[in-house]
Amino acid sequence: LNFNFTVQNEFKLAKEITHFDYIQQEQPLYGLTVYRANNGIDPKTGEPWKWDDNAKDIFIKKDQAGNIKTYIKCEFTHHIDSCDHMFYNDDWHIRVWIGYSRTYLPQWQEMENNIVKILDSWRVTGEGKLLGKQIGKA
Repeated sequence: LNFNFTVQNEFKLAKEITHFDYIQQEQPLYGLTVYRANNGIDPKTGEPWKWDDNAKDIFIKKDQAGNIKTYIKCEFTHHIDSCDHMFYNDDWHIRVWIGYSRTYLPQWQEMENNIVKILDSWRVTGEGKLLGKQIGKA
């Protein structure tokens, strides 16, 4: 349960279809490894990407074993600043997918932790009895 293949495939398709490479940036951002299409520059104009919907920024976080557990793609074209954020939770063996404005990217880890807390609050015994108070329910 990881995004290793997904990220490899994303980079491969970018190279084959849109003819650009994703380049790992030297500096992490918010604890995430950052990849930018052609280093963030549109080769046609020499300017930062503005109009190619395929040139998303990609952010990843790996676990201790080197598996990608968090995979975030953010658009920044046509005045769109949205992020698609997916992560795996090993305790629940699930993939969670959320979307938000790129302005919330610094809180990516807090969002993951809060979602896991909500899920944990809904745990039940084998008989269906709640183990604690449910978060998100009145």
